[in-house]
Amino acid sequence: MLDPSSSEEESGDEVLEQERRDVLLAGSQRSLPAQGRDSRNERRSGTARPASPSPAVISEKEKEDQDRLQREEDERRTRLQIYVFVLRCIAYPFNAKQPTDMSRRQQKLNRQQLLTIKERFQAFLSGETQIVADEAFCNAIRSYFEVFLKSDRVARLVQSGGCSANDFREVFKKNIEKRVRSLPEIDGLSKETVLSSWIAKFDAIYRGEEDLRKQLPRMHLNAVSELILSKEQLYEMFQHILGVKKFEHQLLYNACQLDNADEQAAQIRRELDGRLQLADQMAKERKYPKFVAKEMEILYIEELKSSVNLLMANLESLPVSKGGSEFKLQKLKRSQNSSFLDIGDENDTQLSKSDVVLSFTLEIVIIEVQGLRSVAPNRIVYCTMEVEGGEKLQTDQAEASRPQWGTQGDFTTTHPLPVVKVKLFTESTGVLALEDKELGKVVLYPTPNSPKSPELHKMIVPKNSQDSELRIKLAVRMDKPPNTKHCGYLYALGQKVWKRWKRRYFVLVQVSQYTFAMCSYREKKSEPQELMQLEGYTVDYTDPQPGLTGGRAFFNAVKEGDTVVFASDDDQDRNIWVQAMCRATGQSYKPVAPTLAQKHNFKGGNLHTDMPMSQLNSERTQKLGMDEFIAADPCKCMHTALFQVLQKQTLQHRMNDSFSCLGWFSPGQVFVLDEYCARYGVRGCHRHLCYLKELTEYAENSAVIDPTLLHYSFAFCASHVHGNRPDGIGTVTTEEKEQFEDIKSRLLSLLENQIVHFRYCFPFGRPEGALKATLSLLERVLMKDISTPVLPDDMKKVIRKCLEKAALINYSRLTEYAKIEDTMNQAAPAKKLEDVMRLGELCIEVLQQNEEHHSEAFAWWPEIMAEHAEIFWSLYAVDMDASLEAQPQDSWDSFPLFQLLNNYLRNDTLLCNGKFHKHLQDYFIPLVIRYIDLMESSIAQSIHRGFEQETWQPVNNGSTTSEDLFWKLDALQMFVCDLHWPEPEFAQHLEQRLKLMASDMVEASVKRTRIAFDAKMQKANKSTDYRISPSVCTMFNVLMDAKKQCTKLCVLDAGQEFGKQWQQYHSKTDDLIEEAFKEMISLLVSKFVAVLEGVLAKLSRYDEGTLFSSILSFTVKAAAKYVDVPNPGMDLADTYITFVRQNQDILRDKQWYTSSMKAICVWLTDRLDLQLHMYQLKTLIRIVKKSYRDFRLQSVLEGTLNNKTYETVYNRLTVEEATVSVTNGSDLQGISMRDSDEEEG
Repeated sequence: MLDPSSSEEESGDEVLEQERRDVLLAGSQRSLPAQGRDSRNERRSGTARPASPSPAVISEKEKEDQDRLQREEDERRTRLQIYVFVLRCIAYPFNAKQPTDMSRRQQKLNRQQLLTIKERFQAFLSGETQIVADEAFCNAIRSYFEVFLKSDRVARLVQSGGCSANDFREVFKKNIEKRVRSLPEIDGLSKETVLSSWIAKFDAIYRGEEDLRKQLPRMHLNAVSELILSKEQLYEMFQHILGVKKFEHQLLYNACQLDNADEQAAQIRRELDGRLQLADQMAKERKYPKFVAKEMEILYIEELKSSVNLLMANLESLPVSKGGSEFKLQKLKRSQNSSFLDIGDENDTQLSKSDVVLSFTLEIVIIEVQGLRSVAPNRIVYCTMEVEGGEKLQTDQAEASRPQWGTQGDFTTTHPLPVVKVKLFTESTGVLALEDKELGKVVLYPTPNSPKSPELHKMIVPKNSQDSELRIKLAVRMDKPPNTKHCGYLYALGQKVWKRWKRRYFVLVQVSQYTFAMCSYREKKSEPQELMQLEGYTVDYTDPQPGLTGGRAFFNAVKEGDTVVFASDDDQDRNIWVQAMCRATGQSYKPVAPTLAQKHNFKGGNLHTDMPMSQLNSERTQKLGMDEFIAADPCKCMHTALFQVLQKQTLQHRMNDSFSCLGWFSPGQVFVLDEYCARYGVRGCHRHLCYLKELTEYAENSAVIDPTLLHYSFAFCASHVHGNRPDGIGTVTTEEKEQFEDIKSRLLSLLENQIVHFRYCFPFGRPEGALKATLSLLERVLMKDISTPVLPDDMKKVIRKCLEKAALINYSRLTEYAKIEDTMNQAAPAKKLEDVMRLGELCIEVLQQNEEHHSEAFAWWPEIMAEHAEIFWSLYAVDMDASLEAQPQDSWDSFPLFQLLNNYLRNDTLLCNGKFHKHLQDYFIPLVIRYIDLMESSIAQSIHRGFEQETWQPVNNGSTTSEDLFWKLDALQMFVCDLHWPEPEFAQHLEQRLKLMASDMVEASVKRTRIAFDAKMQKANKSTDYRISPSVCTMFNVLMDAKKQCTKLCVLDAGQEFGKQWQQYHSKTDDLIEEAFKEMISLLVSKFVAVLEGVLAKLSRYDEGTLFSSILSFTVKAAAKYVDVPNPGMDLADTYITFVRQNQDILRDKQWYTSSMKAICVWLTDRLDLQLHMYQLKTLIRIVKKSYRDFRLQSVLEGTLNNKTYETVYNRLTVEEATVSVTNGSDLQGISMRDSDEEEG
């Protein structure tokens, strides 16, 4: 072969250099890569570059800059090499696919969005929005805003990138579910409706005034990364990930021929063959990685070959074409000791001619006919078209003056060299004509390489036809099937096939992923005449062979025992054949066309227009420094290191995108990483170890990482290292085991730190279920091997230790937030107590949040959570004791603190009567006893002073003193009740003491009231002018109120009994009140009877036979002669009746009626032998009848009214009335026992 001259090389380089400049200007200038390319070009040319002058001493800064630039250049080159492998994985995947079952990730929130959300909720609470809401919803929003949105833990979570809008919504939903459940039921409005309404209003507040109907802009790549991505989107994503420029991608894309599936499949076959050879070489040279066991070396070779076989099977399973043969060459042979691709002999599995079946589609478009003169213009003409051996189609009819159609016919044939016939006809006008007249025809022999644009073809006409220049314009398009890689005419000569040097039509057919055949065909034949299976052949360019005429560009296919020489008519066609056959053979050697540039330049051809595009792309990439990345042998690259860089860069890109990924890759990223690992043999353990390392570093730097993801990777690595893989025991390198132990140690420290800071790593239970997954992962990390579970006591010990630290950290941060340290040292006692109260509220809030958001995760260790809370409270107890000791003696301001703490502690089953609770009780027991003692003394003194100064003016239900007494007793009992003392014995003692004290106080008040009543009665007169005073009523009301209050203040709660002693004591108080009440009623009735006795004493003066009676009778009769004298005795009766009626408004008692009738009866009995005076009779009749009537109106029963005493009085008065009627006529003046009910008044 001829070497190129220097002048020709320079001219070619100038053209490429100019092209390189254009590309660089279109992208961005890259001086460093250009320098690298220049140096490589110099090395390739063998010329030494003179050293540039440099200063004797290089400064440290310059050296650092040079080192930095060198590192950057090395990193760039590494990323470009990785990108080449990634491009191939994306272009032709055959192992992985993008997963569709991954959880969709939510958009993450940033700090600016958090501020905006806070402002929106603040605006709602300030009433600046148009959202209508009730008070309950406003309270829920206010609580959410104060507790959640303003929390520094939420701000920290947002800053770490682990918070999404869905987290905000779920926290609110969880909060309002409790609130709505506690609301009362409303008829016609379900709680589910309330929840839905509140959530809708929350969403409205969260969104603000954003117009959701507004057209959204085109989504950025990050916004669609959660979806299934196309190849172009994956290319773009990994350009961003690896920092590859767009023009670099274009150069690599074209040079790697990513759009050529055949080239990619061939690349895979070369890679797999190289990996098998590498495995054989490793076994031969015994250069193994260092394993934990010597026996794993042989197993390692089997693993390598097995993985290659699996990839071959995956590649073989890919369909070649839709219409191709179902034949697939079975290449995988397995044995007990090895698993590898058996190349074998040609006789093992041979192709037959029937295995190679092709299917071509032809499109024939007839446009027009020119030069038609033999037919009248008005005659009808048409064309027919057919593929020999197939059906015949016909165009529409047209007039001979305008023979134009544009009709397309579609055909399918199995002939690689079909014969197409197109004929022109005119309709026969003769009556006996059976067929139309043929005017001309054309026969074509199309191939897939034939021109596809319309062309004029001269038609063959019958003899003596006038249409000697008849032409037809038509287009024939023949599309090759997908399993046809190339076709065309070649000269060939072989030893086993094509034994004569002859021009034949060849088709390169792909039968399966690993089976290709070179077939020669004849016209109108569907089966190949001869075929050669390309397995094992190596294709290369060759010089023209002497003695072979025909063909200009030679190449050959060589195999042990066989050589086939081919020749093409031009170099370009030869290049295409060589490239296609190289892909088919899968050979690692890439042929280089000899003296290609020299020949083109020597002949004056244009390099850019004459050379193939693949060759042009190769030249461009070579000049731009990309050739080394493309030509790099994947089998000789350190894919473990390259993949580590790729995965690190991908994770960095993922963590910085707009989704709250928590460390999870997107489906497209998972797909590329899976494909890379499978294709280039990256061990799964190495992949997950690197992944764990990167995730751990992110988590250590406060990023939010899903512990479930850590668990998956750790479990995989643990099963691999411990030899418990589901697919059997695999090889474990020493490096993998050391890395695993290091990762395990780091992961254990990380998990313990997260559990210690669980309130801040998982605030408000976000991310959902993360703490529970962290504890599960901790249990897995503590396992010594994959099959032996960790002992419960060991797990409990670790959790206990973490929660002990957590209590100290939580309380320390809480005191910092409350700023309690300065107050405890300098503030006044009242301020100290106030701050301790506030700190106690914050402590309760912290523990309630722990219970609400984290208790489910620690559900297996409730006693440890209780210990955590006790430690937390013990730290608070120090500040509480210091604050309480600073309070003055006999100060009761600290009781609200006890109520606050006790109300929380007594409702917690684990903390009730715990250490801190006992400490709290021990401190407040003396205070409570002291307080009750002082209150008892104070109440006793108030009783003594109050009743001495009592005016007995009515106040509410009693007097001033009684009201004050009962209020104090009730307030004291309510105070002790509100303490809800948790210890049953002391609580029982307190209640018993208060009840006894109340009984004593009530008894004392009743006695003092009884004494005051007696004194009041002694001072009262006995005339009919006497009226019951308001003070007497007040005394009665005091007794009634005492009886009523006694049931509340002196009776123990149901279920509490102290034996007969307490029952007797309580009965004694009740009996005292009843006895006092009865005695007071009796005294008052006695007073009323005394008034009646006074009236009766006045009537006694009219007794028969007395001097005073005679004088009064004579005086009245004498005076009646001159003036109208009123009836004597009526004034006395009316005065008494008025007395009775007015006092009956206050006292309604049957004892008064009975005693009155008895007094009258006794008075009448004393005068049984005497006749009543007229005036006595009239007065008594009026008094008796009016009393009977009034007491009946006061609801005294008939049996009491008509008792024997009344009947005796009634009978006596009736007899006296009859006697007077007989003796004196009508002196009674209408007063009678019979009609007294009809009297007025």
